[in-house]
Amino acid sequence: MAAASIALTDDLRQLAAQVVMVAGSRGISLGTAESCTGGLVAAAITSVTGASSVFKGAIVSYANEVKSRQLAVHELTLKEYGAVSEQTAREMACGALRALDVDMAVSVTGIAGPSGGSEDKPVGTVWFCVADDQEAVTRLEHFDGDREAIRLSATQAALRMLLERF
Repeated sequence: MAAASIALTDDLRQLAAQVVMVAGSRGISLGTAESCTGGLVAAAITSVTGASSVFKGAIVSYANEVKSRQLAVHELTLKEYGAVSEQTAREMACGALRALDVDMAVSVTGIAGPSGGSEDKPVGTVWFCVADDQEAVTRLEHFDGDREAIRLSATQAALRMLLERF
């Protein structure tokens, strides 16, 4: 399944529309920091008419050096905990808050497969964080399926997590 078709599924459109509506009603600006989803969360949000009133931008930090340079993820964090970790997800979201100058940011970092997994972090392991100027809340999820199914599930979970944090 192509990335564009994933971003435009009915479930994602509905979730993204709710995110845009609630953020707009509360005057909250949004941004994303994405790794394994490769911009799908941003694509889902920007597929909604009126998203420009709340969505400022996204940083797709697939490579660790982009996480460090663009999102200020500490190299020590990446070395000690890895790119797929609670600590990295938190630093990504907090970095996006600053880099994008938004009120709330969501980050996604995980292993979509089919390779790259380990016993400790199998394929389907995804860490999320939603951060604002008060707190950064993390969550770990494990998804089944092929690469695209995992990316789709992670995108849906990120949108749901944003809705929970409003």
